[in-house]
Amino acid sequence: GMAAVFASMAALLKSGDHIVACRALFGSAHQIITQILSKWGITYTYVDATATEAEWEAAIQPNTGTPAARMVYLETPSNPGLELVDLDMLGRLKQKYGFILNVDNCFATPILQTPIHFGADLSIHSATKFMDGQGRVLGGIVVGSAEYIQPIRFFSRHTGPSMSPFNAWVLSKSLETLDLRMERHCSNALKLAEALEQHPDVESVKYPFLSSHPQYALAKRQMSAGGAIVTLELEGGFERIKAFFDALQIASLSSNLGDSRTIVTNPFTTTHSKLNPGEKAALGITEGLIRVSVGLEAIEDLIEDFTQAVEVSADVLKEKV
Repeated sequence: GMAAVFASMAALLKSGDHIVACRALFGSAHQIITQILSKWGITYTYVDATATEAEWEAAIQPNTGTPAARMVYLETPSNPGLELVDLDMLGRLKQKYGFILNVDNCFATPILQTPIHFGADLSIHSATKFMDGQGRVLGGIVVGSAEYIQPIRFFSRHTGPSMSPFNAWVLSKSLETLDLRMERHCSNALKLAEALEQHPDVESVKYPFLSSHPQYALAKRQMSAGGAIVTLELEGGFERIKAFFDALQIASLSSNLGDSRTIVTNPFTTTHSKLNPGEKAALGITEGLIRVSVGLEAIEDLIEDFTQAVEVSADVLKEKV
């Protein structure tokens, strides 16, 4: 997936170009923009996912001496904060200013959201996640017009990140069931989120199709379902998180996602561990944040497993007081 992200940038940007990116990004995408592209003279500006159209426009076509954006890059929903970017709004700005609109669509998949229909030039997927869906192979996909795909293909062919024929075959078989799998992922995720939101020992729950999500209306406009990722916040720091993870009996602890089995991780110490404290705070990544990739198990079993783990971890914390 990161090979796809990097190729979509390295093949289409050059020294002197400017990239405007959503602040809420996967940690490795953030490192590419700030640590790698910057070495090549490619500058960047970050914009909050929830910024207004005027704020996005000011970053894309600034009056401050900063170059106009050659590319706008974002992920929606974001990892792990589940923030959404208004694709229709950015599609309108792209028509006005002519930048390349590059969208990481990994969390939604084409089943739930199609950025190109909103005007995006490129739609990126980590095929390692839901495309495969069973944790078997690594892969990345970039979808777009020949104008952009040809230079990306040239870059990938000559720099090495090419998928093996066997992995391509596995993914082609996986795509046959993607629609069915996403239906179950989304159904399970919504029910689990609703159950956790009602639990008194859970500080907060976030899921795009919960009415409590601050961008619920936008989610309903541009997605057909809420996806498989749920985040929850537990009070008590690492000790509470460790007790929660230890108590889980069905869910697995891993930094991966998009598997048929339910997977949990603590982004503060895994996927976004390389960010500095200020960057983590800006993205809402706290010690108590848990990202759940909801799998295909029986939902009754998942709700029971998470409920007992929440309660066990709360009891452990109370014993320490």
